Amino acid sequence: MGFSDDVGFGALYTEVGPRLWRAILAYTGGRRDLTDDVVAEAFARTLEREGSVRRRDAYVYRVAFRLAAQELRRPPTVDAVPERAAWDDPGVVELFDAFAHLSPGQRAAVFLRYEADLPVAEVARMMGTSSGTVRIPGAGAPEARGTSGR
Repeated sequence: MGFSDDVGFGALYTEVGPRLWRAILAYTGGRRDLTDDVVAEAFARTLEREGSVRRRDAYVYRVAFRLAAQELRRPPTVDAVPERAAWDDPGVVELFDAFAHLSPGQRAAVFLRYEADLPVAEVARMMGTSSGTVRIPGAGAPEARGTSGR
């Protein structure tokens, strides 16, 4: 999937955007507001650094996950509970219930590995971590995989 400089930014967004959005949505535990902001900012930062980034697809994933992690660590600035995505599909509700018991990094790894069907090495590259970290035992992959219908 490596996007070179001659491939337009629109093509990068078309190819990577929907999967990245779903991955960040899973990572944030269903927080659409945060997901929208993080994905938009990740693409904006990628566009700003376009000439200095070799693998724009990997870079936009890394930026998005780092921004989301930063936002999840930030203490809430308002008393209201952030809006969560509402789902009609019981399978999606079950998936997010299972994801609630995982750390954000584990949620992202499970989503990218089993829902996006990416190999461990690609998941690690996109998350900016090692393959060994992605394969940590007890990450809940079998439970999450079972709830996603696979």
